[in-house]
Amino acid sequence: MKILGTGLDGLVGSRIIELLSGKHEFENLSLSTGADITDRNAILQKIKNSDAQIMLHLAAKTDVDGCELDKPLGEKGDAWKINVFGTQNVVDGCSESNKKIIYISTDFVFDGTKEAYSEEDAPNPLSWYAKTKYEGEKIVQTSKIPWIIVRIASPYRAVFKKLDFTRAILKRLQEGLSVVAVKDHIFTPTFIDDIALAIDVLIADNLQGIFHAVGSQSLTPFAASILIAKEFSLDSSKITETRRAEFFNNRAPRSFQLALKNDKIQRLGVKMKTFEEGLREIKKQGII
Repeated sequence: MKILGTGLDGLVGSRIIELLSGKHEFENLSLSTGADITDRNAILQKIKNSDAQIMLHLAAKTDVDGCELDKPLGEKGDAWKINVFGTQNVVDGCSESNKKIIYISTDFVFDGTKEAYSEEDAPNPLSWYAKTKYEGEKIVQTSKIPWIIVRIASPYRAVFKKLDFTRAILKRLQEGLSVVAVKDHIFTPTFIDDIALAIDVLIADNLQGIFHAVGSQSLTPFAASILIAKEFSLDSSKITETRRAEFFNNRAPRSFQLALKNDKIQRLGVKMKTFEEGLREIKKQGII
């Protein structure tokens, strides 16, 4: 299967290519290859010129606090231009060239008022970042093309140039530095290799709809930090707890109960690892 993708240079997209390039052919539409999803005419032409059957759309502005700074600018800000107008351009290109779209979204679309969220629960975004990603979801859902929305959460992997949550904590502990982690915030860290496997299965089974490709363990950043120290035999006394009100003071509003259910994707035979299982796997692969 030939897959046209945006954001394939990033943390998640580059790992998807590494793991699935033996089964699928990837064509990368990114700034590094001269493609800008906010340049409507250019991106429409590139999508229409591709003979790929599927569009994997990952490109987004994901800096939650950076997106919040764009909020006063509304549609003129980068967050809206990239996450909303850019997604509309990608969807329109797919519509004009009969391509199925797989849109990568986020757990942040939920408001954190429920204990755990399934695919059937209605989003209620709190931050500007979450709002723009949910607008992207709606654009995809109201399109006339076959679509899949894959929501992911706090992705991590063994090797990448940019640090994710897991490797950032690990790096500080390895350097003997202190770690301050929130104890009253629930999140769902997700091993990126499992996201890649989930996408592969969704493609193979020719499915449509919304799927949560997230880890099988929801916990606090403080508990996650303790597990990292334990798995890598590091000093957990360097880890101190804080409260979300203090840690996220003067930052973008966030949902603090972000446990997502992954039963739907696991019923397809995709094993989404717990955080502890994911840590063992990245330790085996070699952390960088």
